[in-house]
Amino acid sequence: MENPRPRVRWTVFAVIALLAFGVRLPQLGERPMHTDEAINGYITGDLLAGHPFRYDPKDRHGPALYLLAKSIAQLCGATKFADLTEVQLRLTPVIVGSATVLLFGAGVDLFGFAACVVAALLFAIAPLPLYYSRYFIHETLFVAATLGLILSAGKALNTHSLLATALAGLCAGLMLATKETAVIHFFALGVSACGWIWSARPKMMPSRLTGLGILLLGVGIFAITTILLFAWSSRDWEAVGGLTRALPLFAKRAGGEGHEKPFWYYMVLLGSGWSGAILFALAIGGFVIVVFDFAREKLFSPWSFVSLYGVVVATAYTFIPYKTPWLALNFWLPMSLLIGLAVTRLWKKLEQSPARSLLLVPALLIGIAIRHDVRNRVFRFPADEKNPYAYAHTVDQLLELPPRIAKLADEAHLSSPRIAVVAADPWPLPWYLRKYLQVGFWQPGDDTGQANFFITSPDAAEKLGDKLQGFRPEYFGLRPEAIVILWRPEQLTNQPTALQP
Repeated sequence: MENPRPRVRWTVFAVIALLAFGVRLPQLGERPMHTDEAINGYITGDLLAGHPFRYDPKDRHGPALYLLAKSIAQLCGATKFADLTEVQLRLTPVIVGSATVLLFGAGVDLFGFAACVVAALLFAIAPLPLYYSRYFIHETLFVAATLGLILSAGKALNTHSLLATALAGLCAGLMLATKETAVIHFFALGVSACGWIWSARPKMMPSRLTGLGILLLGVGIFAITTILLFAWSSRDWEAVGGLTRALPLFAKRAGGEGHEKPFWYYMVLLGSGWSGAILFALAIGGFVIVVFDFAREKLFSPWSFVSLYGVVVATAYTFIPYKTPWLALNFWLPMSLLIGLAVTRLWKKLEQSPARSLLLVPALLIGIAIRHDVRNRVFRFPADEKNPYAYAHTVDQLLELPPRIAKLADEAHLSSPRIAVVAADPWPLPWYLRKYLQVGFWQPGDDTGQANFFITSPDAAEKLGDKLQGFRPEYFGLRPEAIVILWRPEQLTNQPTALQP
């Protein structure tokens, strides 16, 4: 299929982006907040309160997600952490995920209209990208910036465009300001760029001077973007220096730190469900097509570029012991394009065959399989421990804790109860208790003072001793195989109206 006129092209991709936006909105606030979402929400609330971003290279990521989320939350009327809602925070990945779908329209010149339409549709409605673009974590923004970098870098390599080079630098800076794992992707893209340069025809190669100028422009824009995002958000140039400490810490964390998985983990994850194996097989088919095309034509095409990039990224993530399911979204990017290639080639190959119309049958079956997986994984059981996308997820029962405290406080005539939380890892409790003015968090063994209510982990309760005399326990699920205990007074009517922290 020939590429249509720009107006037609962008109308098609705008419709798909609107579809993506529409399917991401239902039940957006119903799933419990994952610990990572709660921490990201707290950081966003800190920015809303006027505090500078504090970059922690040990256990946090860059400021890009929080800066964007802050702006969207402000448009929704939030001014502090207590104002935030699940919907307000998750609107950020919803909007970014929908914009990613729109970005495929910019890839038409490189990959063709039909293949990009298929890839955009998959990004819009397939279960994996749909699930994590309703998740307030960094991955959706990171993948959007990665796609922007691939498209602009590919165009810069093909046309030596200064604008495309500047956009590539901007996207690269945004990637690093989102997640430090950008270095893996920079390496993979560098390998792909070397493959293009090595196999390019002499007449397509830029002059040495032009090539140096393009390189310097891209690196310069990348450096400026990175420095501005880190220094401006933190109001401190030291945050930029924190990046130098982040890389060795990132390398250490890659060893696992409790998240070790076997090398086949992502393959099983991507191939799971009704639709997974079919889509994975189509992606493999697209990759085989690219390999045969390269062997026949000896020309490193944009398809070769994105395939080599995908192979390097997949190899790196596969052999790094640290694995979480949302990282698979990085594979979905090249996979969706390769699926688009496989589908369009098959459609074209059967152009003169009466069997072409029969392709509508497997297409319908794939659609049914995708719908089944979306219904179960995204909407019906989004926090179920059997859902492979719900990793160490907060369980539904924790949603009952805030209204239970509110009811008990009302019965005891406590307008501002003092709540002492004692646990080695209290998250996501700070999110669910954000509306209470007198909440404190302590480590097991610390002196909490008096409180109207205690919330503890089971091991912490043993160390509180006499403080819990006269309190009754109520148990709430936190995560699979993890609980918290709400300690409420036996005689609610005898409680004071408030206790000072």
